[in-house]
Amino acid sequence: MAMITLQNSRNAEVTVLTNNFIDNYMPGANGEFVKVYIYLLRLLSDTSVPFSLEQMADHFFCTERDIIRALKYWEKEKLLTLTYRNNEDIADIILNVPPVKSAASDTPVSTAPVTKTETQTSSAPAQPVKQTARSATALSPDRVKELKQNDEIVQLLYIAEQYLGKTLTPTEMKKILFFYDELKFSPDLIEYLIEYSVSRGHKSMRYIETVALAWADEGITTVTIAKEANSRYAKEYFTIFKSMGISGRNPVDTEISLMNTWLNDYGFTMDIIQEACSRTVLSTGQPSFQYADKILSGWKDKNVRTLADIRLLDAQHQRQKLEKNTQRKAASKPAASNRFNNFHQRQYDFNEYEKKLLNQ
Repeated sequence: MAMITLQNSRNAEVTVLTNNFIDNYMPGANGEFVKVYIYLLRLLSDTSVPFSLEQMADHFFCTERDIIRALKYWEKEKLLTLTYRNNEDIADIILNVPPVKSAASDTPVSTAPVTKTETQTSSAPAQPVKQTARSATALSPDRVKELKQNDEIVQLLYIAEQYLGKTLTPTEMKKILFFYDELKFSPDLIEYLIEYSVSRGHKSMRYIETVALAWADEGITTVTIAKEANSRYAKEYFTIFKSMGISGRNPVDTEISLMNTWLNDYGFTMDIIQEACSRTVLSTGQPSFQYADKILSGWKDKNVRTLADIRLLDAQHQRQKLEKNTQRKAASKPAASNRFNNFHQRQYDFNEYEKKLLNQ
């Protein structure tokens, strides 16, 4: 077989990704989060580029909340550190050298910081990320040794290797034992957890652990409950897709992330989400999850819980518009006397108008 030599004749500017990041951090991360991290590295290579969360969101055609989620994810992975102003807006982003990971340990080795500061104040508040103190590192070596002598565990580890198509590393093996011993998952539930993750195209143990922790937080303790939860979410996803006028494809990770935010973090019922989707399509002429998120986040800030609350907001908005229009006309009324000055101006009863809107 003839060998091919690859050469580079360009002297182009480059942004360097470490092999450690590519091997250990990129596989388990959301693709949109990876884009944000790479773009931060790009900005560091050219300090003349202006920077703010708003500009990053515009660059990636997403919302500032999406950017903040990505930053929070990488902060959790210890690849960056965030500092805040008094109003809780992000002030500085400190990029750390990706901590080196080995098969035997997830302990960070290097944290040399590089800083990138925003040139503008972000208008979007940072969203809290649920933290958990639970970790596979809590298992002692003696407990790991004890568990690996359990025939049920031996069978589970073998099945996991068949699903993942490889021999488990000591760290991966320890995480599976963590699901069993600390999260109290049965072997059947762990097997379904791995099957579910692989069926979605994710063989990364980092992804599997994320799903496991989410299930534990939701109180999922059996395969039946897990399947019901997955079925429920799948039904809700496609109901939202239908409201957006989307058909013939499955949701991607970024869409799933936003829909989970609407359902879980915002706590909206399906009728409110569908209303936001309908308004999105009417306003933009196309499905846009980012636009719908702006609507829903605004409703969340105004404590909307029902469709009646939305109708009340609409009525208040219309009332404000009428008041502004009336004030504008009054301000622009000519001072000189003319034959139209005796025309009787219509007087608006804003309270009555608001009642009519609410009763529609």
